[in-house]
Amino acid sequence: MKKVLVATGGGDCPGLNAVIRGIAKRATQEKGWEVWGSYEAFNGIMENPPRMIKLDESNTAGIHVMGGTIIGTTNKGNPLRFPVKKADGSVVLENRLQFLVDTIKELGFDAVINIGGDGSQEISQALFEAGIPVVGVPKTIDNDLSSTDFTFGFQTAVQIASDSLDRLVTTAASHHRVMIMEVMGRNAGWIALYTAISGGAEVCLIPEIPYDLGKVIEKIRARYDDGRGFVNIVIAEGAYAKDGIITGVQGESGRNSVRLGGVAFTLSQQLKDAGLEAEIRETVLGHTQRGGTPIAFDRVIASVFGVKAMELVLDGKFGQLVVLKNNDFSSVPITEAIKTYHVVDPSGTLVQAAKGLGITFGD
Repeated sequence: MKKVLVATGGGDCPGLNAVIRGIAKRATQEKGWEVWGSYEAFNGIMENPPRMIKLDESNTAGIHVMGGTIIGTTNKGNPLRFPVKKADGSVVLENRLQFLVDTIKELGFDAVINIGGDGSQEISQALFEAGIPVVGVPKTIDNDLSSTDFTFGFQTAVQIASDSLDRLVTTAASHHRVMIMEVMGRNAGWIALYTAISGGAEVCLIPEIPYDLGKVIEKIRARYDDGRGFVNIVIAEGAYAKDGIITGVQGESGRNSVRLGGVAFTLSQQLKDAGLEAEIRETVLGHTQRGGTPIAFDRVIASVFGVKAMELVLDGKFGQLVVLKNNDFSSVPITEAIKTYHVVDPSGTLVQAAKGLGITFGD
C-alpha cells in the first residue's frame, strides 16, 4: 500500500478543506493508495507519537463547504527555522529539516502534498531537494504567489471585504463621515484593490504605491461641500505613507515575519494631525476575511487543485506546484513559483482602471 501525506500550513484559508477532499476523492479511484493528514502542518508528524489521521471518503465527505482545515494549520512550525524553547526560557530557531525528512521516510510515505503559501512552498522545495517526492498547492488569501492567476481563498476574502464595504458606504453617507476600512494582504495590495473597485471606494491605499498624505486629504476635501459628503477608504495592512513606515509589531517566537495591522488607526491619526475637519471612523476586518464558507469560485479551483495534485503524485511529477494559468490548470516548478513575490503593478490595467473610476491611490 502506497501512502501520501497531506499538510496544510500557514494561515487558515477558505478552500483548504476542498483541496483535502479533492485529494482524497481522487486517491480512492486508485487501488493501493492511502491519504494521511499531518495535524498542524508538519508539526503533527514531528511529534512523538505522530499526530496523523487517515483521510478517506467517510471523513472528507461534504467538507468542501467548510472553512478552516480539518487537519489544522500553523505558521509557527517551520522545520527550517523551528522554535525550540531552552531551559532558561529563551527561544532559538533550529533547522529540523533532516529530522522531518527522516520521519517522513520512517513512516513509509511515498509522497507529500503540501498546501500553503510562499513560506510553505519554501519548505516544499527544501524537502524536494532533500529527496522527498513533493507536490505543492498554492494557498493564500493574499494572492501573492507568482505563476498562478489566483490562489484559492483570495476571492472569498475579497467577497467578505466587499460585503463589509457595502455596509460602510451607507453609514458613511448617513453621517457624512470618512470611513477607513483595513484589509489583509501583507505586502501585496490585491485584496484592497479588488475591494475598492467592487465597492466603489474613493481612496485605495496599497503597499505598492506609498501614499502622499496631502493627496489623500485633497481627495477627501473635494468630496465635501459645507460639511456635507462622505468618503470610503480601503487600506491594505501593509500600506504606508511616502515619509512613513509600515505599521506592525514583531510576531510571536517562531514566526519569521512582522505581524502587520493597525494601519487604519495610523492613517486616521495622520489625517487628524494634518487638520482634517471631517469625522473619521475606522474598521479593521482582520481574520473575518480568512474564515467561513468559501465562495463557489474558491471551492471549484481548490477542488481541482486537489485532484490535480494527486494526479501529479500518480504521474511521478514532483517538485511541482499546481497552478491556474490563463483559465487552465497546469503545474510549474516550485522554484519558479517562489522566486518572485506577486504584487500589484502600479502601472497595470487594474490600477489604471481604478483611477479611471476616480479612485485615488495617494500618488
